[in-house]
Amino acid sequence: MNMQQVYDAVIVGGGPAGVSCAVWLARLGLSPVLMEAGERLGGLAAANPFADDWTAALPGATGLQIAENLARSAQAAGVPVMLKSPVVQALAEEGRFVVESAAPGAAASRPALRGRALVIASGVQARNLAGHAPQARWPGVLVGPGSAIVAQDYAGLSVAVLGGGDNAFENFVYVRGRGARTVHLYSRTVRAQSQWVARAGEAGVHRGAYDVDPVARTVNGRRYDLILVFYGWQPQAAFADGLGLARDERGYIRTDPATAQASLPGVYAIGEVANRMHPCVVTAMADGVVAAKGGVHSSWG
Repeated sequence: MNMQQVYDAVIVGGGPAGVSCAVWLARLGLSPVLMEAGERLGGLAAANPFADDWTAALPGATGLQIAENLARSAQAAGVPVMLKSPVVQALAEEGRFVVESAAPGAAASRPALRGRALVIASGVQARNLAGHAPQARWPGVLVGPGSAIVAQDYAGLSVAVLGGGDNAFENFVYVRGRGARTVHLYSRTVRAQSQWVARAGEAGVHRGAYDVDPVARTVNGRRYDLILVFYGWQPQAAFADGLGLARDERGYIRTDPATAQASLPGVYAIGEVANRMHPCVVTAMADGVVAAKGGVHSSWG
């Protein structure tokens, strides 16, 4: 990979939206490069071992299988991919966008990549306990869904599940069936689908205000062996703060629905970081097509 090359688009984020955009651009004859902070492509799907029955074209496929398919698609289209490349800064410079990344834990940046367009597909991260940084962690406290929840042994443990959305109720049911001694769900407000609320039942479900101490691992003064936090999601695109992009009140990047273009010409935001459509694999992939064909290609192709 030539670090001095000016790509038609630097795409930050290798989930369904970013990979879809990269594949379409490559097959339309443009030169994208795909940057991913993790060890593999797939985004949140790569950490989901459950069957994704919502993706109509792949019934029964797990998130991991979908992630593998995304990687195969990128390879087949000849998309250059940079893994383990968390982006630390993106800047506009003389009609180009300069994107800097660093190896995890490294102090110095790698050689910057340059593109005529910048596509932000960096997605979301699990929302942490109120008043704490997104990356803050404590022993016995798991934040957000994913493979860590499945890898955990719950036999004989007392577990508190926090949150009022689908993930909280679904994982409450999941943990309850994995041999835990006690499982309690704490929900200030219930936003979950009725099917999950019905499956959870009322036993062990506490509705209303509660207090959490992650260091002591207590909820309302009761100590637990594990606390699982499912407070939803928040956009992760701090690397683009220097571009001054317009955002909504929750920090999601505002875009034009027809092109996925952000408030700065040449910058596009797709998938969950833009909160453009109901979040799932299919809508994220469609967003990638919008940015590729209706945005970048129409401008540069």
